Amino acid sequence: MIKRRAFSIGLGATLLAACSTGSAPTRAPASRMRAVPNAGWDAWVASFKGRAASQGISQTTLNRAFQGAGYLPDVIERDRNQVEFKRSLEDYLAIAASDERISTGKQMLVRHAGTLSQIEAKYGVDKEIVVAVWGLESRYGARRGDVPVISATSTLAYDGRRGAFFEKQLVAALKIIQEGDTTPANMTGSWAGAMGHTQFIPTSYLAYAVDFTGDGRRDIWSEDPADSLASTAAYLSRAGWVRGQPWGGEAGTVSGTPVAVLQPQTPGPRIAVFRNFQVIKRYNNSDSYAIGVGHLADRIAGGSPFQASFGPDATGLTLEDRKELQRRLTSAGYDTQGADGVIGKNTEAAISAYQRANGLSVTGQPSVALLQRLGG
Repeated sequence: MIKRRAFSIGLGATLLAACSTGSAPTRAPASRMRAVPNAGWDAWVASFKGRAASQGISQTTLNRAFQGAGYLPDVIERDRNQVEFKRSLEDYLAIAASDERISTGKQMLVRHAGTLSQIEAKYGVDKEIVVAVWGLESRYGARRGDVPVISATSTLAYDGRRGAFFEKQLVAALKIIQEGDTTPANMTGSWAGAMGHTQFIPTSYLAYAVDFTGDGRRDIWSEDPADSLASTAAYLSRAGWVRGQPWGGEAGTVSGTPVAVLQPQTPGPRIAVFRNFQVIKRYNNSDSYAIGVGHLADRIAGGSPFQASFGPDATGLTLEDRKELQRRLTSAGYDTQGADGVIGKNTEAAISAYQRANGLSVTGQPSVALLQRLGG
């Protein structure tokens, strides 16, 4: 079976990499990526067109797709500067299953109740799981990406660092256009070509996307998320989802015999997992991602937070302490851009600014002393 991703490249990974909070989702600001002249890319495209033609891509499709396409240097910069974020499970869940994501997920479950019930009935995948994937991948459609996929994948294929993979994605994108599911102008996504509400790469789109609305197009780019949500359920179903079985949960709270019990963080909850946990990992091969999807789904369905405490971090602060630190910094005029308890760049910058303004050693790091100094 083709994996949806050969590596984590979608917006879900990007959104969870940074400390972010907010209210109801809004569309992301327009991308600043702009094509620039590049003779090497031009020559590569000319050569590629012959290879694409040999794989069934018509000249008409090639002409349409590359009209207005170009080399995107910002895509290369993003590819070169990917940071491997290694968040603790506690921090990951603070973002993945934040109050905002839970609240919005419940709203989406109600708003799309009819469609989601039909999807669940057809594919056997719990509607809450589908909504949770949607929430992690694009914040319920708010951040689908607006980078032209033909330009992005051709730039990355030409660059050559993962040329074979991205050339395969480019050919798949051209097939999608040729089959009439969307137009070159409408085919937008992340900087690495992941598309739609639930961030399918082009090869996975060809393998798993479905036309759930019956309009003759598998339209994962539409404001209507029906085709995207159904495509996600279809993917998980074909990956081996077991109807009626839980993904897992905190050990001692779920029935049945799990396939494994994980202890991702000590101290912290022990997570009993079933086969469906491994199916979620086919979507993104990360234990934290699969736990995040499963736990968010449970919370959207009305379930409780994990009961076991994660305890204080290396600085001696608990998650609630870190949230309080962020609130106090913001009240003091050093905005942390939210209070989710995750110490990211915004919080580090706020701490540094506070330390600098108050004649303290500038470390940018939280501490019990700093929390106490900020007072109540």
